Amino acid sequence: MADKTVSKHLNNIEKQFAATDPVLQKAVKVFQELDEVEYAMGLIENEETTARKVSWWPLISTLGGYSSSKSDFINSYFGISAHSSRHKFTVLQYTPQASSATLPGNALDADHRLPFYQISRDIENASAGEGSKLNSYLELITVNSNKLKNKLVIDAPVISPGSENAATALLRKHVITISDLVLVFTDLFEVEPALLADTVSNIVAHQDSNKFIFVVDHSEISIDSFKAQEIVASWQRRLAEFGIYSGQFLVLSQNSEPVLIDQRISNLNNDRSYRILGTLEKAIRDIDDVIFNEVENSITTWKERCNASTLIILGFFIMLLLFAEIAMGILDLLLDPIIGPAIILVMVAILTPIHIVVSRVHAKFIVNQLHKRQKQLNLAEDLAGLFEKSLSFWRVLLPINSPVGKNKKNRKKLVAMIEQSKDLVQALNDQYSHSLQQDLYRSATDNFYIGEDA
Repeated sequence: MADKTVSKHLNNIEKQFAATDPVLQKAVKVFQELDEVEYAMGLIENEETTARKVSWWPLISTLGGYSSSKSDFINSYFGISAHSSRHKFTVLQYTPQASSATLPGNALDADHRLPFYQISRDIENASAGEGSKLNSYLELITVNSNKLKNKLVIDAPVISPGSENAATALLRKHVITISDLVLVFTDLFEVEPALLADTVSNIVAHQDSNKFIFVVDHSEISIDSFKAQEIVASWQRRLAEFGIYSGQFLVLSQNSEPVLIDQRISNLNNDRSYRILGTLEKAIRDIDDVIFNEVENSITTWKERCNASTLIILGFFIMLLLFAEIAMGILDLLLDPIIGPAIILVMVAILTPIHIVVSRVHAKFIVNQLHKRQKQLNLAEDLAGLFEKSLSFWRVLLPINSPVGKNKKNRKKLVAMIEQSKDLVQALNDQYSHSLQQDLYRSATDNFYIGEDA
């Protein structure tokens, strides 16, 4: 097999994101190594890359209820006047142009640099026929705001009875999963409980990821710090009833400043890098923990069915021999030292191609099952591709249940890549600590000179 070429997507990532970040630049190389392993096993095509599993943009998302607090905050904080559709997932992206532009959902689905790349396939799998209606679910708005440079904001629509379906539930789950920071406006929890259940379960599933800030909007009044603490405590008790026990809180008032959000946004690049490295390690581990197991189980099932079918056919041949013995006394021929082995060789010569044909027929059913299983597991890798690659002539005939690629050589590669990903996390820790020390030093120096001037 020819060596895998580096995908255009990975090249673009390296140019746009990794060039200024040594940790991400090294992560790109590990993704490339992983691509080569998966390509050799038939899990991805030549132009595909495992780096598409994660968005490389620093991502902020917003969730809210029926009030205007979410949209008012977005416009105020980013200094824009964007009017996003209340029923669509709206991606806000920086543009140097003075005027903004609204692009359809197809623009997001077709651009591998953006977080909804090829999402139409997932929507179609979740709800047949909805994948072609992407423009009714997504939009991209470009705005001129320096606060949006090198990051994206995803504004999720209001949850309403008229627009909620399997596709919107999938999109909302996708947004929460891929975001580095999620601003949850507490009017969200005023939505009908039945409609809110999926969103709450997604928040609960990710609540230990330190990505949520719960925003309580009282911007029409002034609130002192003591009253703000009471409001936060009240909301902590209320969210505990939903199973939400972690997350930071921000109370917006006339006299408050969103310092917490400023701090979190200033650290988005680090959050993004940790997310990417976490996805990288999981993708490597999934080969051993998920992909090999799924395909090996399928190969075992396939072989059991094939062998059972071949035994039934063999039994039919034995029945014919019994009838021949009764009619013509053929048993003497089978016991002949020359004719007997020749008859057995003829039977083997007949049964071998029959066994192969039977195997191919059963393989088609297994392939269909693997396609369904791949969707259930939400895997980008082609499980059926690895299975079909494991159907070589000798693998069909011999009792080999392990899939192609499950060997010491690849295991050694996977272990090495996991170690590399851990080393990158450590390098990111060091990079972050160094940056934090510099910030503290600057702060101390500034305070020293201020005191001296005073």
